[in-house]
This record gives sequence, C-alpha cells and structure tokens, in this order.
Amino acid sequence: MRAFRYCYRLPLFAWHVLIHLPITLLLMALGNGGPLSHGILRWWAGGLLRVFGMRVQRIGTPLPGGTLFVANHVSWIDIMALHSQHMMGFIAKSEIRRWPVLGWVTTHAETIFLQRGNGDSLGLVMAEMAQRLRAGRAVAAFPEGGTRDGRELGAFHARIFTAAVEADAPVQPVALCYGARCEAQAIVAFAPREHFIGNLVRLLGEPARPLRVCFMQPILPGEHEGRRGIARVARERVLRAMSEA
Repeated sequence: MRAFRYCYRLPLFAWHVLIHLPITLLLMALGNGGPLSHGILRWWAGGLLRVFGMRVQRIGTPLPGGTLFVANHVSWIDIMALHSQHMMGFIAKSEIRRWPVLGWVTTHAETIFLQRGNGDSLGLVMAEMAQRLRAGRAVAAFPEGGTRDGRELGAFHARIFTAAVEADAPVQPVALCYGARCEAQAIVAFAPREHFIGNLVRLLGEPARPLRVCFMQPILPGEHEGRRGIARVARERVLRAMSEA
C-alpha cells in the first residue's frame, strides 16, 4: 500500500509545489499581507495536508487580532497545520529558510527567523513579536523549543511568553493531534537522524489519518501572573486536550 500511495501522491505533490506554489506566492505578493494573502496561504497549506492524507478537523476558534498562539511541536508539518486554519507569523529557526518548499513558504508567510545560540537574535525576535502583537497581528511559537520524538509533551519555556506579557496580549494554546487518539504523534515526528527530506518522503507514504487542530481556551492578559504562570497553564491545556483525545 505504501508503494501505491507514492504512485498517486508524488504527482499530486509535484503539481502542488510546481504549479500551485508559484501562483500562491504571486497572489500573496499582490495581496500585500491582506485578506487575499492570508486566504491563499490557508488554501495552499490545506491542500498540502490533503496531499499527505491529513484530514484536518478544527476544534475551537482562533482568536482574531494580536494573539500569541502556542502549540506542541511534532514535525515541520505543524506549521502547515496551523497555517491552514489561521494566518500567523511563526518564530522559526533560521535554517528553515534553506529547506525546499517549506523554506519558500515560511519566508513569504510573515515568519520571524531566529538564529539559535545567538542572544542578540533572540532579543530582536522578542521585540518584533511584541511589536506585531501590539499592532494586532498574530504570532505563533512552539514553546517546547524544538521537535521531540512525539511520545511526550516537553516543558514549555517561559521566555517565549515575554512578548505577550509586554504587549498585554492574549495567549491561545493549540493542541495538534495526529491520528484519531493522538496515536500517530511518534510516526509523524522526526525519526532518529532523520532530516527534513527523509521525513517528508516517509510521510508521503503514510496512510490517511485525521489531524485535529484544537484551539483551546485563551489565557487573557492579567489572568495569570507572569510568563511562568502563563507557560504552566498553556502546557496544562495542551496536555489535557491531547489526553482527552
């Protein structure tokens, strides 16, 4: 069955990248960051997920305006899952710029790139996040700090919530659940020593499965004291959504 899935998904993937992606980037440029840009990005991201056999189910509603969205991090496809539901500028490692397909999309999708290990870069990223939130623009981050093996939810680092505290902006936790009961987290996650291309090719051959994007109850400004309190509550809500699945 894996060989069969490759036979029909590889042409679909090539068409979506070689034909749909240039059109998407052109319309995003013409939209100049407005509703057209946001709508066409959601359409392209949703189409890519369908190519991979991901049947997206949204639970809850993303907050409009300047909101910090924080989600559990399983794989590169998390970015597409969130973009398929709402326009948000991601905090992403600078290496992603060089990745094929995903690098092109994220570069044109209001991504804020972070040079890991560079303290000055982190300060600039935090300042840009706070500025966007004050301006009413959504920002997204993965507070675990990186992908894991998909078997457990890592600690949420409090520092990423500093921008929301400074901008007096709400934080909305999002749980990403691969499979009917989150049983496919470890399958979607990067395998040991697996790189982006290897993970992409492997996922193209996987069976179709549901992908739930759960927008949880937001944490409003002043509701919990300080960034550590927000980080704790955000993680609890994501973990609860995954456990209830």
